[in-house]
Amino acid sequence: MGIPFPGDAWIKALMAELNQSSAYEEAARTWEGDFCFIVEPGGTLEKPKTLYMDLWHGKCRQAYELNEANDGHSPAFTLSAPVATWKKVINKQLDPVQGMMTGKLHIKGNMGMIMKHVRAAKELVENCTHIPTEFPL
Repeated sequence: MGIPFPGDAWIKALMAELNQSSAYEEAARTWEGDFCFIVEPGGTLEKPKTLYMDLWHGKCRQAYELNEANDGHSPAFTLSAPVATWKKVINKQLDPVQGMMTGKLHIKGNMGMIMKHVRAAKELVENCTHIPTEFPL
């Protein structure tokens, strides 16, 4: 049995993984910007859920589930997709940058900044694979 995705326990598990990862720290050492990850309904997930991460110079300073969409946050980046698409990203069946370029993941924010940090995005996804995850599908 895994940690339910999306949820507060899951995003906190990802924060712990990132903060232990020297590969992520190196890849994201110049990254500055927070994210809201919006998981759109699908399967048994009936309402959208939003996960927040404050990523700064290779560390995750905060991570938690928001009660309402963005919940007053104005993140540098918002990434949204249906839960089935997130499952593909987390299981490394869909590259996150390719997903953004093809419109499978909807991004709001400075795409140029993301393109400068492709390795950091890949390391973030790599750390997602370390979390035993239970999807609502």
